[in-house]
Amino acid sequence: MVAVRVNRGRTGPQIPLREILKDRFLLGAALSNAQIAGQDPAALEIVRRHFNSISPENVLKWEAVHPQPDRFEFAAADQYVALGAKLGLFVVGHVLVWHQQTPHWVFEGAPGTAADRKALLSRLRAHIQTVVARYRGRVQAWDVVNEAFEDDGTWRMTPWYMTLGEDYVSMAFEFAHEADPDAQLYYNDYSLWKPAKRAAAMRLVRSLSERGIRIDGIGEQGHWLLDDPRLEEIEVAIVDLAKLGRQVVITELDIDPLPRPEELVGADLSKRIERTPDLDPYADGLP
Repeated sequence: MVAVRVNRGRTGPQIPLREILKDRFLLGAALSNAQIAGQDPAALEIVRRHFNSISPENVLKWEAVHPQPDRFEFAAADQYVALGAKLGLFVVGHVLVWHQQTPHWVFEGAPGTAADRKALLSRLRAHIQTVVARYRGRVQAWDVVNEAFEDDGTWRMTPWYMTLGEDYVSMAFEFAHEADPDAQLYYNDYSLWKPAKRAAAMRLVRSLSERGIRIDGIGEQGHWLLDDPRLEEIEVAIVDLAKLGRQVVITELDIDPLPRPEELVGADLSKRIERTPDLDPYADGLP
């Protein structure tokens, strides 16, 4: 255990967090569109001083960077990558393949039908190789696939899985590696502290490794509550994942002091939860 004394007074130098942790791990910050565009200089100064890695909230998601079959929109993503280079940061690209924030056209075939295997695979390859190749050597790591499993360890029934089967994951990693052989490649998911889901993700990593497909790390999205999961469960998950011999990354870290509706999991932006008194027990202020 390492104890860090924090200077709460107004005098004396403030030690950057990245310096405190430099011998242990990189410390990352997620950047909003406004921050990437330079519209929040106070936040960017915090990033410059305290962090050594960045990830984008949205500018590299499919709907933002590839909204139409024949049109890519790279302006915001270019700003993001340029900012990382300017500040000398480890730049993460998030995310190449996800079932959310992906335009409908990706999964559509002829009017009223779904895209067939050949068409969807072609779109997957074109998207990944175009985006990754554009930032070759400038984005150091990519979240290649996001949230492929349910909490019970079964495959999530996404349009990717329904058409391409579980091989869509391995193909995504292969396409990304072809486009930038030096980039680190990660699998990213939430609730890997749950044993069944963690076991499925670990089987995936072992399967890719056994087939000679590059995978450098596995990310646990830290969408946690103050008391759930328990610290012991988080530690067990980190130790277990480390047995894979790959990097273990805590991603999307947010710790919520408020109760969370059971139906609210992951990062599904389409869900809207009605505000009720039981979801706000701290009306007079946080504990």
